Amino acid sequence: MDNNTAVQLPENGATLVKNASKLKIRGVKRSAFALPYLALSILFVIVPLFIMLYYAFTDGATGSATGANFVHFFSRPNIMAVMGKSFLVALLTTVFCFILAYPLALALVSSTLNNKAILVMLFVLPMWINSLLRIYAVKIVLYMLEISNAWVAVTIGMVYDFFPFMLLPLYSVLSGMDKSLIEASQDLGASPLTTLVKVRLPLSLPGIVSGVLMVFMPTVSTFAISDVLGDTSTYMFGNIINQWFANSGGWNIGSAYSLILLLLIAVTVVVANKFGKGQGHAEVGGVL
Repeated sequence: MDNNTAVQLPENGATLVKNASKLKIRGVKRSAFALPYLALSILFVIVPLFIMLYYAFTDGATGSATGANFVHFFSRPNIMAVMGKSFLVALLTTVFCFILAYPLALALVSSTLNNKAILVMLFVLPMWINSLLRIYAVKIVLYMLEISNAWVAVTIGMVYDFFPFMLLPLYSVLSGMDKSLIEASQDLGASPLTTLVKVRLPLSLPGIVSGVLMVFMPTVSTFAISDVLGDTSTYMFGNIINQWFANSGGWNIGSAYSLILLLLIAVTVVVANKFGKGQGHAEVGGVL
């Protein structure tokens, strides 16, 4: 076989790729291994979503279809202010997590130690402890430091709780980055700051978008942290939803509120993904 034959792709390559999913491993189709995940997704994602839709569009007393639950949302006083505070706190938490996690991820990637995974594991270990226990630990520390401002306490608690969700995607994308591009930038005389802005940041944009979504989405809907570390002034949208579900007769209104929040988060995800893909392609194209 000559070199030309060795590098040529078969004419039916597309067919081979298409039929790859039909291959069997010890008599079992590869697609069958996805069935447990599909069953779990249906049980814990699809079914709860339909239950939420049912409660959101029905009346709690009669069970008849109604849109009054959504009217209740828009007629509630100061609901937009609470929603705005929730998104503001989520935004601040995301920004602080990024500011702290990106330099740390760069330091971990640039470390000369052989077992870098051990260093990463040290920052992930707190996630193995129950989130509520960690928040109570933060409350004790803040009390010892005499930090009494409720908003500051809630923000610190959220940054501490969601920090690993920002660090892991950033470390993953930075560790897998093509080092030759960074070396080329340095060989061409670019300063470390220029290399960071023109090479590292654009190439790490997918990890940044993933980290932002993994921090922003749960922060918007959380209520336990503000319950433990805050007061009445830190009442967030998640607290309102939790209040309705804690009330035996408020599941319908709580489901409507949850659906509205879910739609807002979905819009945020779509915008973030489009921004990430568009900017990523444009910046990487400019770098290359």
